[in-house]
Amino acid sequence: MSEVILAMNGITKTFPGVKALENVNLRVLEGEIHALMGENGAGKSTLMKVLSGVYPFGSYEGEIYFEDVLCQFQDISQSEQKGIVIIHQELALIPQLSIAENIFLGNERSHRGVINWYETDLATKELLAKVGLVEAPTTLASMIGVGKQQLVEIAKALSKKVKLLILDEPTAALNEEDSENLLQLLLQFKEEGITSIIISHKLNEIMKVADAITILRDGQTIETLYMTQDDISEERIIKGMVGRDLTHRYPERTPNIAETFFEIKNWTVYHPTQSQRCIIDNVQLHIRRGEIVGVAGLMGAGRTELAMSIFGESYGRKVSGEAFKNGKLIKLNNIRAAIDYGIAYVTEDRKEYGLILIDDIKHNITLANLKRISSKNIVNDHQELMDAEDFRTRLNIKTPSVHQKTGNLSGGNQQKVVLSKWIYTEPDLLILDEPTRGIDVGAKYEIYKIINELADEGKGIMLISSELPELLGMCDRIYVMNEGLFTGEVIRSEANQELLMKFMTKGRNNQ
Repeated sequence: MSEVILAMNGITKTFPGVKALENVNLRVLEGEIHALMGENGAGKSTLMKVLSGVYPFGSYEGEIYFEDVLCQFQDISQSEQKGIVIIHQELALIPQLSIAENIFLGNERSHRGVINWYETDLATKELLAKVGLVEAPTTLASMIGVGKQQLVEIAKALSKKVKLLILDEPTAALNEEDSENLLQLLLQFKEEGITSIIISHKLNEIMKVADAITILRDGQTIETLYMTQDDISEERIIKGMVGRDLTHRYPERTPNIAETFFEIKNWTVYHPTQSQRCIIDNVQLHIRRGEIVGVAGLMGAGRTELAMSIFGESYGRKVSGEAFKNGKLIKLNNIRAAIDYGIAYVTEDRKEYGLILIDDIKHNITLANLKRISSKNIVNDHQELMDAEDFRTRLNIKTPSVHQKTGNLSGGNQQKVVLSKWIYTEPDLLILDEPTRGIDVGAKYEIYKIINELADEGKGIMLISSELPELLGMCDRIYVMNEGLFTGEVIRSEANQELLMKFMTKGRNNQ
């Protein structure tokens, strides 16, 4: 039997007003892939930040033993010297630097303060080959996609002689192919004796690669399951995470669909900088009141670009075509106009474009509709507080106060704040772009209920998702995109994954 490489005993971590971890225990065996699972806010990332020295010794209670040695890390560099390397959910590459510069940043191949670029490039090529990335070491990080950036982060970890690799939601922003390649890479590392801890909400991925699963709930250890010893199913994991059986992944709903109220015709959008490149090509779309309309497509199909172009031409140039609301032609040539016409857009990147993380929940919720709480350009602070508290209750945002900084919330609760912000504008059409990305199954279910409630109120919902089961479970009708075109339209009763995939891979030449 493998030796225990990591033991975390009685870890307790407190933030002002919140006990994030309470007496958490974790045992990881040498050479295994150990999954850490739990709802958003369960304490997974906090526990790994304690382990890696992001939260230094003295800021928490408990003991950490790595390779049978008591560790009291004061910063992340000390844990890396021991061979513990963490890759955070938000990638930490510097876009303006090359792949080689990013990999060896802070760990330069140098002699007497002078970098040896020949040795750096040679070492970079070896590391890139190990992670299966075919790119020149001199390529700027900004010039490669998210999937490749994730591989650069792993190559960077390997350059530090990693013994324990921690990955926080490594596939959250990846497409299916890149996710599969990453999982295969972890299995390869396992054969080479590298131990991995993976935090993920994707149950199918965890079931595929993990040797053991530790479940956290509300900052406490619930149980550790071993693939070779325990009777493990997705249902059992979900029950451990949320504290109850989740018999249905998607809440039941009886659609009450009324007349068409929003349409776009001959909608065409060109790339913002490459003026001859057509991104959205002659798209026709209609949405009815009370209807949830899905948009499916592979990465790069044009789903987000379509949504952003509808939302006040916030993406693209030379946007042409016509938009109609309630049968009348409308002009959506800026974001203010889109909001005034009752259109709201929940972005797929809540941290970059959806929220002001350093500001409080209250201000984030009211930001897009300040006129609702102001008179003569003066904000009514009391009304703002009352409205924010109403949304905190209505959407079950888990926070001690709406004065809490939004950046301190878990991913699921941040997503509820983004939803609150746009529901606060009282839209007729709500465009949701990957609304459950990086969110656990319990929080997903709550967001699905909110979406259903909005549809029941007569709003139209446009739901973009990379998860086909989500589209099939939530949508009344699904448009399918590929290469900027709509290649299919499927009603709920006829939809299945095979049919959607057929349309998703249907190109321009076989229309």
